[in-house]
Amino acid sequence: MTLGALIDLGVPVEWLKDQLRRLPLDGFDITANSIQRHGIRTQQVEVEAFNDHASRNYSHIRNLIENSPLADSVKTKSLNIFQKLAEAEARIHGCSPDEVHFHEVGGVDAIVDIVGTAMGLEYLQIDKIIASPIPLGKGFTKCSHGKLPLPAPATLGILKDVPVYGTGIPHELVTPTGAAIISAVAAGFGPLPEVVVKDIGYGAGQRDLEDRPNLLRIVLGDESPGAAAKPEDMLEDRIEILETCIDDMNPELFGHLMERLFEDGALDVYWVPVYMKKNRPGTMLQVICKDHDAAAVLERILSETTTLGVRYYSARRRLLWRDQREIDTAYGRVSVKRVRDTRGNLRHVPEYEVCRQIALERNIPLRMVYDTITRDANENEDE
Repeated sequence: MTLGALIDLGVPVEWLKDQLRRLPLDGFDITANSIQRHGIRTQQVEVEAFNDHASRNYSHIRNLIENSPLADSVKTKSLNIFQKLAEAEARIHGCSPDEVHFHEVGGVDAIVDIVGTAMGLEYLQIDKIIASPIPLGKGFTKCSHGKLPLPAPATLGILKDVPVYGTGIPHELVTPTGAAIISAVAAGFGPLPEVVVKDIGYGAGQRDLEDRPNLLRIVLGDESPGAAAKPEDMLEDRIEILETCIDDMNPELFGHLMERLFEDGALDVYWVPVYMKKNRPGTMLQVICKDHDAAAVLERILSETTTLGVRYYSARRRLLWRDQREIDTAYGRVSVKRVRDTRGNLRHVPEYEVCRQIALERNIPLRMVYDTITRDANENEDE
């Protein structure tokens, strides 16, 4: 359904085939047919695998993607999706992610679905994805493990911290693959944000439901910076917080640790002075990151510090609208961040590293660079 909606938006089928064969991946074909679902024209995609009965494990699929000549952004999205699947299956079966053997999602057709979706998002140059809450069906489904309740255990595990709702429909509405795709690529879940609609794509499922069209709809648009961001309309997402307290480590190591944590995907890193047992002064390390980066961050903390354990938990956060743009200033063309508050006011935030470099090159106060770029950004916005 995801591939169908992306193809409906303009991703060429032949281009997808050529790109997927670079994995290398053979023995498959993709066909897209225009059909009707409750009077709506949509694309139904069929992925046909020839003589593929392999049950691949996560490490095999990861090596296949990592060693391919695909773009780094496509690799990252694909691996994040498969990591979601591997972690959910590992929790269910009580093993490590690398030991997970994919059955239904390990075949060529599922690899085509996942990597093809990452390619389609790259082709359409989609920067941010906001999804609606996820509808779930009820009943039972058959798989390689036997008869399982709906939503499937893997689907529910992947959708942890994602808003969902029950429909009462006695069919599987979201598969583990679909759950992994949306949970890995979506920046947040909620109502349709204010956008200028540019195009709409529809992808059809195999089942034709009686009471509603079995479709996935993708609305492609440009963010509208002019309107106020109401608190209830602000972007909301989930983050992981990892923390530990340290009182027996050389403080010279903390700077190196912070750099490595940011390389691992940390969104922010804090050092907080604390007093620990026996009144020892220490440092609480706190790291904020996305779910898919938590494993790397955890490994970094345990390997680079003297701590014996790390606390971690999920949290929700609300985000103001922001984007990045280049503007003309007295120092030439520079990049600034635009942030819109809840009253609809735009403010410009110069990038520290850009300002610092200008200040060093021109031997002028850093504060002056900040003030000049902010003034020029405001004047540029007024024009």
